[in-house]
Amino acid sequence: MSKADQIFVESVEDILKNGTTTEGEKVRPKWPDGEPAYAIKKFGLVNRYDLREEFPALTLRRTALKSAMDEILWIYQKKSNRVADLNSHIWDSWTDEQGTIGKAYGYQIGQKAQYPEGEMDQMDRVLYDLKNTPFSRRIITSTYNFADLHAMELYPCAYSTTWNVTQTKGEKRLTLNLLLNQRSQDMLTANNWNVAQYTLLLMMVAQVSDMVPGELLHVVADAHIYDRHVPLIKELIERKQYPAPTVRLNPEIHDFYEFTTDDLIVENYEHGEQIKNIPVAI
Repeated sequence: MSKADQIFVESVEDILKNGTTTEGEKVRPKWPDGEPAYAIKKFGLVNRYDLREEFPALTLRRTALKSAMDEILWIYQKKSNRVADLNSHIWDSWTDEQGTIGKAYGYQIGQKAQYPEGEMDQMDRVLYDLKNTPFSRRIITSTYNFADLHAMELYPCAYSTTWNVTQTKGEKRLTLNLLLNQRSQDMLTANNWNVAQYTLLLMMVAQVSDMVPGELLHVVADAHIYDRHVPLIKELIERKQYPAPTVRLNPEIHDFYEFTTDDLIVENYEHGEQIKNIPVAI
């Protein structure tokens, strides 16, 4: 059975059993009807996914992997904050009058600085360092720019990546690992979505860096289940689990900026039915 399913089930069961509630407290999120969106939460969710074992896709229900890849390319490849550049509607509720999400996500990744090696933005710097100084402990991106938070439609949830290279004994190629930091996560709508998309980002960067994709370490400060999601979560974790799908990339791509969602190949993805009309707290 998919290890991603097992990790997800264990995580949400822990939140439901041992978490604390925000009910009655002053909270920012609201439901579309204006009611406060309370949640059961836990501090410090930490999960590891080893890509050398399997791709961490949930099979309890389908994760839209091409859409997940599209959003990650929107942020780290297109470096865009324009919602029209995204092939889904997941950011529609946070779109400003200019059709952007403000100075968030891709806008921050695309900010350039002058280095001795030349002008680079955050993603360019990651790719350069992995090629030239792979064992550096400084290969990091961050979208949580305090000076620009007031100009963001939503503070970034998944806000930093730390890239770390290891040498596995007996393996000629280096192994690339990724630590993803999140300040907050809606477990029903976003947990496997974020896991899958940052796994894909790790795979893409490893491929163009001629490395083996290793571990994704996922750290969430505030992992929560919204009150109106509890019955949906309880039904979901009782479902049948299937083996993880086979997920790979077009091996002909050697430039990060050439990847498209057409280069994602997904095979043998068995899963339960999708949960429709999930209420989303805004």
